[in-house]
Amino acid sequence: MIRYTLKCANDHQFESWFQSADAFDKVKAANLVACPDCGDTAVTKAIMAPKVRTARGAAQTPVEEIKKPLSTPTTEQETILAKLKSEIEANSDYVGMNFAKEARAIHDGDAPARAIYGEAKLEEAKSLIEDGVPVAPLPFTPNRKTN
Repeated sequence: MIRYTLKCANDHQFESWFQSADAFDKVKAANLVACPDCGDTAVTKAIMAPKVRTARGAAQTPVEEIKKPLSTPTTEQETILAKLKSEIEANSDYVGMNFAKEARAIHDGDAPARAIYGEAKLEEAKSLIEDGVPVAPLPFTPNRKTN
């Protein structure tokens, strides 16, 4: 695996992982690498310094840094998404795979109006939108809640 720092034509910088340098070249040639800020596919590799840890540097790494979970936000966008996710989870009911059924019931007045989130198959989501049920995809995967 290789991590590249990338830059779009609008000068947004972001990072992404690729299986190899050849894999990056292939997905870039197919216009499948896009800027997460603006969607621009005119992406180039930006100058980056490799993170090389010497034995001495590894010994000096703070314990907090080593124990930090990979899910900890590292960019402003990740921090904003983490806050959005927390707000949605705190102020909405998770309905799991019953999302389409519950959203339609709320829209039709058969269930009490409330904020919900959950999961739906693509066909179910399309059907809700076609029927005028106000839904939107979330930019994150909900935590599955179990009993």
